Amino acid sequence: MCDYSMHALATRPAKVGETLITTTFPGTSTRGFASESEPNVAVCMLQGTELAFAENVRYDNRWIWTREINFRVGKFGEIDRHVPDRHHDAIEFPDGSHVLVTLLCEGQRATVLQLPMVAQQASERARPAVGMTTRTPLSAR
Repeated sequence: MCDYSMHALATRPAKVGETLITTTFPGTSTRGFASESEPNVAVCMLQGTELAFAENVRYDNRWIWTREINFRVGKFGEIDRHVPDRHHDAIEFPDGSHVLVTLLCEGQRATVLQLPMVAQQASERARPAVGMTTRTPLSAR
């Protein structure tokens, strides 16, 4: 998912194993994830995507002080979907706490560890299994 504020940006889905960086996108006040090689393209994630940050996660409330959470792993999700016109994309940490993605400090690196099972199953259905051959049914011969 990509928050409502990113609909005017170029986007692409996250890929397992890639390292992303937190950034503020040009022309917006919204922070999100991008690839270092494509800093103007927002990388969108499905709910349940697991991330490993290079260091403890830092975030702010757009004030002077930065806070740090003592976790380096989290799961992407959404919070407060019932509240319109606000950011919903968040990272959930092992203790159940959440930080909105738009509050993550810029420049943090996170590796996509795993996509949710739904995305993995769709990907597997799209490609043929190794060693499988396509046969014409007997009724069609």
